[in-house]
Amino acid sequence: MTAERQVAIVSGGSRGLGRAIVADLLRRDMIVAAFSRSKTPFIEQRLAADPRVESFHWASIDGSDPQALAGFARDVLRRYGRIDALVNNMATLGDGLLTMMRDADIHAQVSMNLESAIFLTRACLKGMLPQGSGSIVNISSVNALRGQTGVSVYSATKAALIGLTKSLAVEVGPAGIRINCVAPGYFDSDMTGGFTDDQRARIARRTPLRRLGTVEDVANLVWFLLSPEAAFITAQVIAVDGGFVG
Repeated sequence: MTAERQVAIVSGGSRGLGRAIVADLLRRDMIVAAFSRSKTPFIEQRLAADPRVESFHWASIDGSDPQALAGFARDVLRRYGRIDALVNNMATLGDGLLTMMRDADIHAQVSMNLESAIFLTRACLKGMLPQGSGSIVNISSVNALRGQTGVSVYSATKAALIGLTKSLAVEVGPAGIRINCVAPGYFDSDMTGGFTDDQRARIARRTPLRRLGTVEDVANLVWFLLSPEAAFITAQVIAVDGGFVG
């Protein structure tokens, strides 16, 4: 990354981890373009603070639509002239035993968690390759690294992101583009908001650091991997789980 302001795209940047990543990158003076299905109070606040869209751009798009994803990337290139970073954060969790899951639920997870990342990455690479630089971070999950009952499809999609990371890093590394993967463990978010106090206590007891993570814990690693400090790091999968013992 150079002294020129860098442009980052964040998928699913309206709430939870995506919101934290967007806020962190803006705080670090990056231009951030994000999308989600709906406009949350956070998005409304950011848009109101930047009416000229100089630092923050948002659009409501269907993340499962390849044409919409490609169009969003083209719009960012048109507005800012470059794409330096991509964070594939968008995901949906549909838990349940595989034998009880509906076809539509399986297709939705594969589409949102995996295919959207593939299509958006392809679109952004069309901007990064001519620049000869870029950094991509895929948000996976520790469930991709270890087994757990009730999340087989979710885990499969997140494990596939690891495969995408490692193979694509080899493919585009010679062009100066780095790709890494972050695998968060349990952290305070919409996905864990329904946990009981007893469930949270059990997780903390199985975590050497004795707490759940925060979205900031994950966002800090995302920034590091996007930054010049990680210039010689690519094709890696890093867990942010406090040492959780599954």
